[in-house]
Amino acid sequence: MFIHEIENWSSFRWNAERLSDAIALTNRAIGYLVGRLSTIGFDSQMIATVEAVTHDVVASSEIEGVTLNTAEVRSSVARKLGVAVPDVKEPTHYIDGMVEMMLDAIMNYETPLTHDRLFGWHSALFPTGKSGFSDILVGSYRTEAMEVVSGTFGRERIHYRAPGPERVYDEMDKFLLWFNAPNIAPSLLKSAIAHFWFVCIHPFDDGNGRIARAISDMVLSQTDRSKLRFFSMSMQINKEKKAYYRMLEQAQRGNGDITEWLEWYLACLKRAIDESNGLLSGILNKAIFWKTHSGGIITERQRMILNIYLNGYEGKLTAKNWSKLAEVSLDTATRDVKDLVAKGILSPIQGRVRDVSYTLNYVESDTRVADFTDSVLINRDGNDYISSMYKKQKTVEERISPLDKMRFEQKEMSIDDLVYKYFAYLIG
Repeated sequence: MFIHEIENWSSFRWNAERLSDAIALTNRAIGYLVGRLSTIGFDSQMIATVEAVTHDVVASSEIEGVTLNTAEVRSSVARKLGVAVPDVKEPTHYIDGMVEMMLDAIMNYETPLTHDRLFGWHSALFPTGKSGFSDILVGSYRTEAMEVVSGTFGRERIHYRAPGPERVYDEMDKFLLWFNAPNIAPSLLKSAIAHFWFVCIHPFDDGNGRIARAISDMVLSQTDRSKLRFFSMSMQINKEKKAYYRMLEQAQRGNGDITEWLEWYLACLKRAIDESNGLLSGILNKAIFWKTHSGGIITERQRMILNIYLNGYEGKLTAKNWSKLAEVSLDTATRDVKDLVAKGILSPIQGRVRDVSYTLNYVESDTRVADFTDSVLINRDGNDYISSMYKKQKTVEERISPLDKMRFEQKEMSIDDLVYKYFAYLIG
């Protein structure tokens, strides 16, 4: 039996006591993130929003097996938000449609959610009227039965069977009445419930997951009362895709008690916010880097490759890697790198003779590294962090990349090098 076969199935139940700690923990994480963001300028906040929405769009599609070009998505998001970004790529109609849907949900969170608005989102997702090579009904609810299945032909496994098409409009009426009700305040729980409820109805031929995630993001924006988005729930769901589908299926086959789904959603949201703190630090460090070197004259190619590394590229900065990324000869790459060393933008890592690696110079002087004491590396939940006492007042932490952990273990980077790199936004 599936959940929608129960009488009054959408009168969901949950154990509020079991959820109270998770709600408090997640709200505290949001407060910490918002506090960090309040210390940076509006331009940096907009850049953070561009990155978060870009990750959201790319990941939400990837969950459904659709791979998008990240640079094209970033260009589309930035253009629609009026933010200048380097390396502009012309996006496809599909990418523009996906971005329009996501931005409408986030930016126009005060506008009621209606049948027509959902039809518009669906049309934006499928501008050609096709899903892959198959024709689908676009801009209206489905008229056929819907099953979520996996496995090869003849050995299919039914994970979920949605309500019949004759029920869809009435079910959506109930959902929208609840969603827009003035007495149902926006909250983290409402975001989780809306996500689950919409997926259970599965009202469209395709795109239900992507629209469900846009709806849950809309509730999060209502909760924050903010048109800026600084974390990506979809990116975290994509990382935990197996658990996501398992928890959905478990709740969809349940008796109406959705406590475990809500617990998982809140924990996933907390992890998404924790991830965004690392993203924010990268954005702040990148801003410090370009502020420091704003007077330097460099080529567009040099700027492009530097931005690739500043955006978190997991690879050593060597002339060999530079030549691959820039698609130029090794001689040209070597000249590019040596020019940046001469200008103080890069520094060679000491101790290497062949295949020299370089580091980015985020600030002109690292004398303020002395502000950081008791610096250590710690491992938590399988991730490595650098932890330091800043100005003898507070502990600061940043997650470091596996590459930098390896460099530290191989004595190519010192603890001060890691402080200089990951806390540049506090030094600069």
